[in-house]
Amino acid sequence: MIGVVEAFCDSYAQAREKFLAGCAAAGLAVRSHPHPLKGRAGEDLAMDVALDGPADAERLLVVTSACHGVEGHCGSGVQVFALHDAEWRDKARAAGVSVLYVHALNPHGFSHGRRVTHENVDINRNFVDFDAPLPVNADYAQLHALLLPAQWPPTAQNQAEIDAWMATHGIKAYQAAVTAGQYQFADGMFFGGQAPTWSNRTLREVLRSHGRAARRIAWIDLHTGLGPNGHGERIFACRDDKAAYARANAWWGGEHAVTSVYDGSSTSSLLNGLMCNSVYEECPQAEYTGIALEYGTVPMLEVTGALRADHWLHKNGQHASAALWASIRQGMLEAFYCDTDAWKGQVISQARQALFQAVDGLKG
Repeated sequence: MIGVVEAFCDSYAQAREKFLAGCAAAGLAVRSHPHPLKGRAGEDLAMDVALDGPADAERLLVVTSACHGVEGHCGSGVQVFALHDAEWRDKARAAGVSVLYVHALNPHGFSHGRRVTHENVDINRNFVDFDAPLPVNADYAQLHALLLPAQWPPTAQNQAEIDAWMATHGIKAYQAAVTAGQYQFADGMFFGGQAPTWSNRTLREVLRSHGRAARRIAWIDLHTGLGPNGHGERIFACRDDKAAYARANAWWGGEHAVTSVYDGSSTSSLLNGLMCNSVYEECPQAEYTGIALEYGTVPMLEVTGALRADHWLHKNGQHASAALWASIRQGMLEAFYCDTDAWKGQVISQARQALFQAVDGLKG
């Protein structure tokens, strides 16, 4: 059994090594989908996939990490711990549930310490119909130039203008404007893309390969960066479907109800292009129930500030000093990964509970 703290890693390369070692220790075969680019240290990148259980199982639980790359430090830790957790694996096996681990949906972002892909796309805004007119985020268009000013750190005037926008429209409107997803500014924040990304196409291939035999599919997608520090919010991750929401609450509600972007109960805003759309499209035969397990780190405006700096650096890196570059990179890590034993313990305990609950739900 691996220790809680030992399951987490400070780099993508170390996390991948621990995941592959965990799969080997569990006797699981791994299929690696190589990424076309290299990592920050020149390492190979891949979306690694392992199935624990029969390929033809009618009940399938999908557990994914690093949809938003830098958040993979958390998600990978949960997956590595689960692979070494004999009680958990026995639980799933006895219930007839196969568990599909997808490690590093966005390996490039994980390695480079960014939330987005190498295309500068937020995967969880990328699952839209690109043959139809794309959503227009008029509020983001108003803010784009303010969010990514010519110089960093921003001037006092820049901050005053953003503060004025928030004072006029409210902080929730600011969060929605920035994070809902936008499709007009390719260099901007929360960009949904103009076409399916590598991660989008690869995930769909994984779902087709492993999900077509399942009658019931559950999905726990691991995230960080919203909510109180260490709290794992269970955010409904399906289409706006009352029956699915009722199932999610019956499975995962417990003492903390499952929240939803559709009724305003979640810390997340209503988003465009959600990744969960892929299950409906690639596995239409299955009843689907899913959540995003979102762990809090630092306050929302600090997270937004770190993301603004990251995007500024991506656009203007040639103008950044070594000290500024290092400061921005460290700020991104701290916004999405709390490197403390207490936080890691909270992550594992809540994830483990959600895993057990998912199996009970699929079995019922």
